[in-house]
Amino acid sequence: MKQSLQLKLSQHLALTPQLQQSIRLLQLSTLELNQEIEQALQENPLLERDEPADSPSFVPSADAMTVSQSAPEPEPTRSFDDGADAGWGTEFPAAHAPRDGGDDDIDATDIQAAATGLREHLNAQLALIQLSGRERALVAFLIEAVDEDGYLTQDLEELTDSIAGDGEAEREEIREELAIALRHLQHFDPPGIGARSPQECLDIQLQNQLPSPARQLAQAIVGQHLDHFASRDFARIKKALGCDDDQLRMAQALIRSLNPRPGAQFAPLDTRYVIPDVVVRKVRGLWRVSLNGEAMPKLRINRLYADILQSQRSSRGSAASLAGQLQEAKWLIKNVQQRFDTIQRVAQAIVDRQKAFFDHGEVAMRPLTLREIADGVSLHESTISRVTTQKYLASPRGIFELKYFFGSHVATDTGGAASSTAIRALIKQLVSAEDGHKPLSDARIAAILGEQGIVVARRTVAKYRESLNIPPVNLRKSL
Repeated sequence: MKQSLQLKLSQHLALTPQLQQSIRLLQLSTLELNQEIEQALQENPLLERDEPADSPSFVPSADAMTVSQSAPEPEPTRSFDDGADAGWGTEFPAAHAPRDGGDDDIDATDIQAAATGLREHLNAQLALIQLSGRERALVAFLIEAVDEDGYLTQDLEELTDSIAGDGEAEREEIREELAIALRHLQHFDPPGIGARSPQECLDIQLQNQLPSPARQLAQAIVGQHLDHFASRDFARIKKALGCDDDQLRMAQALIRSLNPRPGAQFAPLDTRYVIPDVVVRKVRGLWRVSLNGEAMPKLRINRLYADILQSQRSSRGSAASLAGQLQEAKWLIKNVQQRFDTIQRVAQAIVDRQKAFFDHGEVAMRPLTLREIADGVSLHESTISRVTTQKYLASPRGIFELKYFFGSHVATDTGGAASSTAIRALIKQLVSAEDGHKPLSDARIAAILGEQGIVVARRTVAKYRESLNIPPVNLRKSL
């Protein structure tokens, strides 16, 4: 076996730590970016926030610039008026402005935490009524068995098994006591609480209504023909109950005023706030994209530690740790700036291609792919995918995720293409303008779209209709 040396040249892609950080920051949402920066601020003493009241930051080199130096300042918020050239509907910068810390300031999370739950609401009513100790304990037991919608999902037999012994006499006594306790619970607020089925829930609420012919008919419908009412089989209901259209219409309005989920109003709210990354305004007839200053973290190099590092240049050992942290701080500042610059470029490219949407709405949305934007801004498709995920745009028409402007397309008779978003908007318009006595079927909607030059199959119309939460034709029929 003979040993030999060979010289070979090859190329390979190496991801430097700086490039890895740039890619990671690009795919983070605004909330995740703030969490990443907060962690960096805690770990790196060379990095700090650039508050407006602070003195100018010390920059060791030209490439260690702060995000706030090159980022445009947010323009004053103006209310949007249809046809105007600037402004938007919600003044979101003011909503995220720092508070002065006064006693009158109330955080939304405090309001949510202080909201009364369903069981607390029921137990408060239980404390106000006159009951024996055993009856009070059984009602409290039923309150714990009520679910979030206010229903008693277990029947009395199962509840009896969970607390009764083996004796048949004891079981029968507890079963009767639970039935009495349930009647007490079903008189609590909100009406319909403690029901064991939607039918019973609606019937309890109807019993609290004032006596009237409409209530009597509504009780008959709920008790005997609730399935037919849900499927809008009004002809069978009228035939079975011997009522006319006017009477059925009044009973229908009364049933629709009831709440089939009485406990849902006490469910905790999961409120999520979105801070747009960019803002779209119409300036001199053109739609322009600017960065939202409220979403941009303002960072800089800490002056104190930078001065210490400069004074210790001669002592390499003692300054090595600070020098590494200084380089990390410079990388983070530069990559954060690059992240927002890339988002602005991509957002402007999207807005340039979707000008008709901002002028006329969803019906004017044009088909758009990641490849088209990638070619326009000279970036890879994977980069465009990262930029448009969990990044939001504020415009006079609302706040949208950047991915909203991409979608599939359907061919037209003229050889062009129509966006799926535009087709959904057209379907929504057609359904909203249809005659309630003769609603449009999916096949008819497909035919109307075909008359407008949009070739779409009936099953595609059904898919788009379901995505819009529009019920089928038989459930949209009115009296």
